[in-house]
Amino acid sequence: MQNTTTELRERVREVLRQHPDSQRAFAGKVGLDATKLSKSLSGARRFTPAELTRIAEVGNVTVNWLINGSDEVETVAAAPQRTARAEVDLTGNGEAGRYQQILDAAWHLIAERGYHSVRIADVAKACGTSAATIHYYFPGRNDLLTETLRYSVRQAFDRQVAELHTVDDAHERLLRLIELQLPTPGLLRLEWSIWMQVWNESALRPELRVLHTDSYNRWHDTIARTIREGQQQGVFTGADPEELAMTLTALIDGLGIQILTDRPGRSVDGMRQVLRDFVDREIVRH
Repeated sequence: MQNTTTELRERVREVLRQHPDSQRAFAGKVGLDATKLSKSLSGARRFTPAELTRIAEVGNVTVNWLINGSDEVETVAAAPQRTARAEVDLTGNGEAGRYQQILDAAWHLIAERGYHSVRIADVAKACGTSAATIHYYFPGRNDLLTETLRYSVRQAFDRQVAELHTVDDAHERLLRLIELQLPTPGLLRLEWSIWMQVWNESALRPELRVLHTDSYNRWHDTIARTIREGQQQGVFTGADPEELAMTLTALIDGLGIQILTDRPGRSVDGMRQVLRDFVDREIVRH
């Protein structure tokens, strides 16, 4: 857990003031007991990284803003490109809340069923609304995949900032970055499903490649900057950080794909060990 500063608590209060629901209802959306939320706001307990990530998601802000007061602050992870969302006016909390509800439903459906198996009607049914409402936020079905990728990138960034912003040791941070990228059952495995579908569609649809490249560069840059910081701390070798990042991310991709496709003999535990061995052998200074 990270220290809960006065500034962070005040920014969470600002999110609550802007949210249309009561504090108790907001806590329920975050998955946090209302009493625990009150204690965290008073400084009697600390927000966990997972709670900060959910507060940012429900409040339509970033963890970087909650912790540092700005979306633009350089932090432990490279920030995603601030690309425009679907061309819809999201002013007002009701609009933003509805957009987020639809995006979350689309994200889960695509991750679980596959992009080509999800219809606009499926998303509408999951949200209890009409297909016309979905089209208002997502003019075409292709927009669903584009926005779910942006959503995945934002989730990963928020999770990394929440988990790692107090980890000063670059070696520990690199190992925890790897841990946050393992396709464990649940949220991370669903994120991997989205990425695999985006890789496939990007190979077939050139218009997706710019967004894919921008999103992937964020992950590569996060690894590279962590390696550079470790070199400055004297805990990593002096090898080229860009080449090390390229090799490490390629290892993560290849192993992750093998696990998602259930290749015999591949497991999350095995993937973790291979990646830790690579870091120890090729990156850590002995």
